[in-house]
Amino acid sequence: MAISNGEKRKRDSSAQQGPLHQKRIKLLETRKQLPIWAKQDEIQAALRHHDVLVLSGETGSGKSTQVPQFLLDQPWCSHGKIAVTQPRRVAAISLARRVAEEMGTPLGSSSPASKVGYAVRFDESTSPSTRIKFLTEGMLLQEMLRDRNIAQYSCVIVDEVHERSVNVDLILGFLRQLLGRRKQTLKIVVMSATADVSSMKRFFSEPASNEENLASTNAPSESVVIGEDGSESSWDGIPGDSVVEGREQNGDRTVCTAKAAICHVEGRQYPVRTSYLSNPTEDIIEASLHRIFQIHCKEPMPGDVLVFMTGQETIQGLQKLVEEYGQNLTSEYPRLLVLPLFAALPQAAQQRIFQPAPPNTRKVILSTNIAETSVTVPGVRFVVDTGKAKVKQFRNRLGLDSLLVKQISRSSADQRKGRAGRESAGQCYRLYTEAAYESLDKDNTPEILRCDLSAAVLTMKARGVDDALKFPFLTSPPREALEKALLQLLSLGALEETGRISKLGREIARLPLTPPLGRVIVEAARPEMDCLMEVIEIVACLSVENIFLNTETEEVREQAQTTRQQLFRRQGDHLTLLAAVQAYASERSDRRRWADDHLISHRAMQSVMDVRKQLTAQLKQAKLLRANAEAGSADEGTQERILRCFLRGFSNNVARLCPDGSYKTFVGNQTVAIHPSSVLFGRKVEAILYNEFVYTNKAYARGVSAIQLRWLEDVLA
Repeated sequence: MAISNGEKRKRDSSAQQGPLHQKRIKLLETRKQLPIWAKQDEIQAALRHHDVLVLSGETGSGKSTQVPQFLLDQPWCSHGKIAVTQPRRVAAISLARRVAEEMGTPLGSSSPASKVGYAVRFDESTSPSTRIKFLTEGMLLQEMLRDRNIAQYSCVIVDEVHERSVNVDLILGFLRQLLGRRKQTLKIVVMSATADVSSMKRFFSEPASNEENLASTNAPSESVVIGEDGSESSWDGIPGDSVVEGREQNGDRTVCTAKAAICHVEGRQYPVRTSYLSNPTEDIIEASLHRIFQIHCKEPMPGDVLVFMTGQETIQGLQKLVEEYGQNLTSEYPRLLVLPLFAALPQAAQQRIFQPAPPNTRKVILSTNIAETSVTVPGVRFVVDTGKAKVKQFRNRLGLDSLLVKQISRSSADQRKGRAGRESAGQCYRLYTEAAYESLDKDNTPEILRCDLSAAVLTMKARGVDDALKFPFLTSPPREALEKALLQLLSLGALEETGRISKLGREIARLPLTPPLGRVIVEAARPEMDCLMEVIEIVACLSVENIFLNTETEEVREQAQTTRQQLFRRQGDHLTLLAAVQAYASERSDRRRWADDHLISHRAMQSVMDVRKQLTAQLKQAKLLRANAEAGSADEGTQERILRCFLRGFSNNVARLCPDGSYKTFVGNQTVAIHPSSVLFGRKVEAILYNEFVYTNKAYARGVSAIQLRWLEDVLA
């Protein structure tokens, strides 16, 4: 039966009055109170006349949620989507959810009509109607490899630039190369709370060098299709006549791309009172525990607590202590709900911090520095800042990537303090002295100056940058670090002798993994290895939090030793992880109970299953994995092939047994001990392969397996 226009209008009207529309109307009043709302016209005008806007907005200004919405209906935005990059997945997902609510639209793949989506590693939620897409920096780089012109986007917003991750520096360099080189308009918005605005403006205002022009011309204009013979069938480059003296010729329109506009937005920050320790503390866990209960017992409700810790282990240790002490409190005090927040947590567990606490309950959020920026945790009025964070430090001379606990910068300390003043007046308790604060570095050291650059260089090579030393970095890394990265990629087979990317390197670059893990995957896909499904399961474990629960007491350690005995493999940690995943996957009745019995994190294993599913789908799409492939029980031959595959990707991470019983690395000749959490702890084997080199009170190898030195000869040959 035909529907009349009147009935259709009535239906549309009733749909508009649904809960999503009602929430949008309610949130509109909140949006109008944000400091950035008054700058809407100025921001829109700046991007009408410039292709680049550098926007500095203080904490609480609303830039992350409002700027994409301000630009959505601009005429130049009609041909594509808006990409908004975030340094971390928890920020990308939570911001996407908030913007969807403010626009009155479903989120991501939940509806074909959704206008807001997100993409993070191993999880993409978009629809055909998506107009605003929040994504992590790594995901945008992956998209830039598939389509060098990122033609689906009319605007790229790079948020939280002040964190200066390697991925941000790469994105900014690639975007600068793209300016004025697309047929469609590309607008770029660079947003930050504390970044040096003048240097950003100068970076985008400088004309592209000859090397940049050459890199852009060499880069593939579409996705590069590798033929069976290894040829690249769409390596077309960019027509040189589309660019004239830094101006884009597009019909009747000529837009000058040589200048960047600047806009500053004041923050909405309630007063935050700061307290320092009178004397330094040596035990941050004890000091944090003491401060949490001082706040809880003396400060009135409401008011949640956000505690900045260094990493997963310290968070889980403190969580256990807070929960134990909390159970002993009398009923006159509110209950405590302790919530961890770190990068390896599954998405659902991360999102719990945004949910309101039950009645008469105070939330205590124990977080790494991922809660430092972007994310506003509702209800927080008290911040406890330990003044420390875990930082990756790559030592070029030794070729070692160390995870070190270091002091934060003053800008990070101020960002942490600001978390207490987002919704009301708050308090920040710094677990260090005021003199220590004054002695901190002003800003964070850019990651590009302190990390392994092999992934960054591989991405550059995949984008057609022939000379990595002449890439337009915002901050140039040490030449030694770039040379070290080139040598590592050459040893992995990702580069040819000429320095150009190889077919194998292009396969690795398309995977959402580090080059060593990508090399392991590609090696396992070779017919003579035939162990790709098994390797996928191990890689899935290495991509999430530790699946084995901590055993802190002697009693629990003995229990774990007994219950996990059937999972342990004498060859080491990699095959033990494989055994655990396969046993969990084969459990059909009650997986949670199985995990509890084996002192294994059910939450982590659920994440492993998700990553395994996503990685399997991606490898089938890349034609590295057969459609009907299944993992079987790993016999002796398969186990050796698995370890050989890992050795192919991690040949630099090998240590040999010395006569004095210690292990020394082949690269750098560093003494390293097997970490106590390893299956091989306390054992002596000919040589070990490890995933990670960490330094706490001494140098440790984590993720360790026993290998034979003759295997290394085969790999090097």
